[in-house]
Amino acid sequence: MTHTPIRLGMVGGGKGAMIGEVHRIAARLDNRFALVAGALSTTPERNAESAAACGIAPNRTYDDFAEMARAEAARPDGIEAVSICTPNHMHFPAARAFLEAGIHVICDKPMTSTLEDAHALAQIAEASDALFVLTHNYSAYPQLRLAREMVARGDLGPLRLVQVEYAQDWLTEPSDSKQASWRGDPAKAGAGGSIGDIGTHAYQLARFVTGMAPDRLAADLTSFVPGRAVDDNAQIMLRYASGAKGSLWCSQVASGTENALRLRIYGEKAGIEWLHEAPETLWFTPFGAPAQKLRRGAATMAGSRVPPGHPEGYLEGFANIYAEAADAIRAHQAGTPHETLLPGIRDGIEGLEFIDACIRSARADSAWVETGHG
Repeated sequence: MTHTPIRLGMVGGGKGAMIGEVHRIAARLDNRFALVAGALSTTPERNAESAAACGIAPNRTYDDFAEMARAEAARPDGIEAVSICTPNHMHFPAARAFLEAGIHVICDKPMTSTLEDAHALAQIAEASDALFVLTHNYSAYPQLRLAREMVARGDLGPLRLVQVEYAQDWLTEPSDSKQASWRGDPAKAGAGGSIGDIGTHAYQLARFVTGMAPDRLAADLTSFVPGRAVDDNAQIMLRYASGAKGSLWCSQVASGTENALRLRIYGEKAGIEWLHEAPETLWFTPFGAPAQKLRRGAATMAGSRVPPGHPEGYLEGFANIYAEAADAIRAHQAGTPHETLLPGIRDGIEGLEFIDACIRSARADSAWVETGHG
């Protein structure tokens, strides 16, 4: 099938920003997007340098994202979609500017830095003729799509236990790096530290695979590093309306741990387990029978680009989000019905409700609180 690349802009993600390069790689991996405009950095000099490195022409390099939204919406060859790769506090104003201009938005998570902004953005998106996609990339891994299918068709039986964890160690010591600085600043990252940065990934993944959102939680949030203004470790218990129980642990001070995302789900008949460090394997453990090691193959090749045995992972998961976003955008432009598993506004609101509930619980000495979306 021949695809005309979607004209893409980018806000944030300039020189030195890891996530910006990840988004650019993902956008071009399947040749579905062409990056043609950007407001990539906060200073004019750095912005021009970042744009030139990405091949963006000077006349489509903007020092202000609001100016970019207005100018690109007025051009006959203006951008059709924009990637937002800024610190969290800029997600809302940037997404608002482009949604109101009728430009599709692909936004890094969390959707906004506050729950109030999340609800406001939901109203803006509802009034806009543009799509909003949230890049919870782990939900696009083939084996996790398979896990979702297995849970939905009852392979595990009624669910009893949901265990998800996401551990890193990059904030084990105080850091004044650019990435650590804004993530540790509540004015830029939001009130949540590890719960906002990686906890929302873990939460959305469990939600995506199980199809369930907890109605109550109890959270113990800790800032182990002296002087840190946000949490760097969280241990959270979850209760579901169905009677299932769960727990979520996220940490950025787990010394010696790189990027350990892990999901385990157990039902009355069987369990499943997935590790980010071995993303092409899904373990299926039926009660009273041998464990089954399910590898990426014929059943899950839809989200793959190379034959089994050739490793795929993080960048390909991000690319799946972008490829599916491209399909959704083209279908929307054509007025064609299109079903998708893409994360969006609902996922964004639930992520901010999760952060809000964790903070309310922690302030009440880890009391049980309502999540708002059970």
